[in-house]
Amino acid sequence: MDMNEIKEIFFQECEEQLAELESGLLKLNDGDRDPETVNAVFRAVHSIKGGAGAFGLDDLVAFAHVFETTLDCVRSNKLEPDQDVLKVMLKSADVLADLTNAARDGGSVEEGRTRGLVKELEALANGEKLAPGSSASEPASAPKAAAPAAVAAPAPTDDSGFQPVAFSFGDFEDDTVPMMETPSFDVVFKPQTSLYTKGNESALLLRDLSRIGEMSINCDMTALPSLENLEPETAYFQWKISIKTDKGAAGIRTVFEFAEWDCDLEISEVVSETPAEEELPMIPVPFDLSVLDEVEEEPAILSAAAEETIAAKTVATAVAATEVSRSVSAAAEKKEAPAAAAAAANASAGQTIRVDLDRVDRLINLVGELVINQAMLSQSVIENDATGTSAVNMGLEELQQLTREIQDSVMAIRAQPVKPVFQRMSRIVREVADMIGKQIRLITEGENTEVDKTVIDKLAEPLTHMIRNAVDHGIETPEKREAAGKNPEGTVKLTAKHRSGRILIELADDGAGINRERVRQKAIDNDLIAADANLTDEEIDNLIFAPGFSTADKISDISGRGVGMDVVKRSIQALGGRISITSRPGLGSTFTMSLPLTLAVLDGMVVTVAGQTLVVPLTAIVETLQPEAVNIHSFGSNQRLISIRNSFCPLVDVGRILNFRNTQANPVDGVALLVESEGGGQRALMVDAIQGQRQVVIKSLEANYTHVPGIAAATILGDGRVALILDVDAVVGASRGQSLKQEMSLAAAG
Repeated sequence: MDMNEIKEIFFQECEEQLAELESGLLKLNDGDRDPETVNAVFRAVHSIKGGAGAFGLDDLVAFAHVFETTLDCVRSNKLEPDQDVLKVMLKSADVLADLTNAARDGGSVEEGRTRGLVKELEALANGEKLAPGSSASEPASAPKAAAPAAVAAPAPTDDSGFQPVAFSFGDFEDDTVPMMETPSFDVVFKPQTSLYTKGNESALLLRDLSRIGEMSINCDMTALPSLENLEPETAYFQWKISIKTDKGAAGIRTVFEFAEWDCDLEISEVVSETPAEEELPMIPVPFDLSVLDEVEEEPAILSAAAEETIAAKTVATAVAATEVSRSVSAAAEKKEAPAAAAAAANASAGQTIRVDLDRVDRLINLVGELVINQAMLSQSVIENDATGTSAVNMGLEELQQLTREIQDSVMAIRAQPVKPVFQRMSRIVREVADMIGKQIRLITEGENTEVDKTVIDKLAEPLTHMIRNAVDHGIETPEKREAAGKNPEGTVKLTAKHRSGRILIELADDGAGINRERVRQKAIDNDLIAADANLTDEEIDNLIFAPGFSTADKISDISGRGVGMDVVKRSIQALGGRISITSRPGLGSTFTMSLPLTLAVLDGMVVTVAGQTLVVPLTAIVETLQPEAVNIHSFGSNQRLISIRNSFCPLVDVGRILNFRNTQANPVDGVALLVESEGGGQRALMVDAIQGQRQVVIKSLEANYTHVPGIAAATILGDGRVALILDVDAVVGASRGQSLKQEMSLAAAG
């Protein structure tokens, strides 16, 4: 693994830590005071700082260090995380994310922005609060490049066998802790192998310990075997540290907080000037930290192998193989039980691997081709085996089942929660609200709802536009809300849930709702509708999706150019989904997006309509039935209803809606598919015949041809023919009076 790959892993882990950081801060902002939540937030910043330090990302380290210090004040109950404090911390989380992105992509973050937040964080840590509008004059200092640590000559050991180590941390930072008469403590630190596998590193822990006081270190290397017997994944060293600090034992333990479960740690206060040291057999060895310069560009997660390699360079000539062997034998007996326990713990923990997304995409495509070929093979066998009882046919059924299991397993690999996208929206709400002087809280639900990653990747853009629209246009100013008897703080709620094999994402606000008169007038002014057009409330609401439409009086950084909601509609349609609006004046609006769980494969009912072959998504079908003449009733001039269990359901001629034929077919001669659509309730879709049920691979029409109203996508059948996948929601909408031709013209205009 080269350095670029290691660095990429670090940044991937940073994304996870940043998500954990924002999630924890939002919980605190909602009133959660669970100490574990505070610890999780602190750990996230601490981990990012540690990794950044190993790569020499000074700007990131400097800011994370100040941020971490303030969080430590919250953790130690010195600072109450009220709304003002959390507002600063949420902004700091945004800057930390920007600094991380800049470090990864080679960009930079505005110095004044970083400097101001550093000043606020320092003020909070010192128990102060900055006046509004105040700013810092100097940026936060970053750790300076280090010079190699000086190596002292080996000194004779004392009776305990501990070897004094020439150990300087001046090469890490210049703000050393001043020497003073403070309580002294003895610390015995013995890492376990699991400490390294979880991303911790002894040298970095010792460096952090040096920041809270003046210390000296002795290293026990008696467990180190000869080079030929050295196991790179095993921890051999033990450290004894003498430290003077006013932070107390609790402050020392804080340094090892994230490693305490993976090491043996003893902390005791020194009550005399010459405390008796523990009788342990030691091999005198000088410890050379200058070797760390050779791995200065390594990640924060320095492996145990790196540490042992460093040690081997400095001690190879000083350690006799026979002495080490005796020491290893003695140490093995002491470590046998803990090692067994650690092995059992690791075995019970879930294991994961990182896989390049291109490989998963390739696997998805291959599974899609497998499904198509399996369908073709089935078609051929059926045509040549009238009885359907041959051994080939039976084997083919087993192949079909295996193909389905493979497809399900592969799709599960790509399934990911929508949480990362939802968390990104929190930042957008904060930034837009600050820009326009509004108080807005984002509430999210269903963050762990899983959907195909291809859908998740394409959700960010439409959600961003919708969030900005809700904050800028939907939510009133605090003054207007108070005048209307509302809480001055507005609420935007983002929800995800599964329904009928699809994912529903709802964005609701408690604002003023859509001003239909204003929308109508703007549409007339922009020549989108005629002045005498007779539109329903739903049709007026949907005008906001028209290209170029905007109700903003002037163009700003947020809105006014009319390139927002039309982008949302096109993006959702490109995903095979639909979007609908419900709005109540004075109470707010709700946007509902219905999206497929996957863009690769679906289960469908293959039907025939006016000589054309269509596929109806199985998730939309409630039941199928053969209409009888007695159950068919006329309604109006050209509408028909079908009676189903003492209730009436509109009957929709699919061939007529899609212009496959000019006259309506006789329902008795066909088959009715009772379907359920979003916003349209139940409808009975009339088709000529059902060919069967099968799994089909989705092929995008937009990517290969163009958008066709009423058609969601296409697929390849077992006989090689192309079949169109029906857009059930669009067909149902057309049956309610919404013209597919009008939709086509709007799509072309967009």
